[in-house]
Amino acid sequence: MRAYVPSYQLISPANLGEALAVLARDSGAWRPFAGGTDLMVLLEAGKLPHKNYLNIWNLPELHGIEVTDSHVTLGALTSYTEVQDHATLREEFPMLCTAASETGGLAIQNRGTLGGNIVNASPAADSPPALLAYDAEVDLVSKAGVRRIPYSKFHTGYKQMNMRPDELLRAIRLPRAAKRLTHYYRKVGTRKAQAISKVCFAGVARMDEDQIADVRIALGSVAPVPIRCAQTETALRNKQINAATLTAAKAALRSEIAPIDDLRSTRDYRLRVSLNLLEDFVLQLA
Repeated sequence: MRAYVPSYQLISPANLGEALAVLARDSGAWRPFAGGTDLMVLLEAGKLPHKNYLNIWNLPELHGIEVTDSHVTLGALTSYTEVQDHATLREEFPMLCTAASETGGLAIQNRGTLGGNIVNASPAADSPPALLAYDAEVDLVSKAGVRRIPYSKFHTGYKQMNMRPDELLRAIRLPRAAKRLTHYYRKVGTRKAQAISKVCFAGVARMDEDQIADVRIALGSVAPVPIRCAQTETALRNKQINAATLTAAKAALRSEIAPIDDLRSTRDYRLRVSLNLLEDFVLQLA
């Protein structure tokens, strides 16, 4: 008996306008893709959904990194290698560069894109915690125009996003800090790279003498979506670093995250590691 081979349809629009016209005309019928690093895995495993695919890899409007006095804006098709090679990102957003360096091997880093890492919507993705801690915004574009939202409002549930079928992720905006920050990024996995994280922790903070003047914390692999830990931040902000502050912050973090047991790790391990990373981050501020 002849094996059933699913048929796929692929189109490659010449520019962004043409791509958006396709998405607007056939809402929900086309799945955009760029580097294809995740799609190739699904195709090889025979699990790629039977859909039509829109190749956006060559759209010039989605490439490039722009630096202004207030922001760094990365096109959605910025590769992990381009992130690591950019001088301003290395100096001012080192957590994002570290995340890019620990995502897959060199071939994946050359082909995989920051936008793809976001819209793949995995709670274990490496770059989202850094983006959340950096207060990133995302620009979504459609034929109707551009819609800008905080990245913290983008993931609404497991594999669910605040993005319409006729929209593309166009860019990621990072606000540049006016004052010096301490950056802390840790990915805990079976290996340093080419492994899905068991816990991913990103934190930035600014000290004012002996107090934590500002702090932002985000985690991955501990909830259905990458999460920004607002309660934990409140427990630390404007506080001195001491045992009482650390105890309150750990209690807040424990209530904010919801790790699970799965093939890669256990709930108890993820919780313990998350609390240990929080303590290490805070103690480094001291």
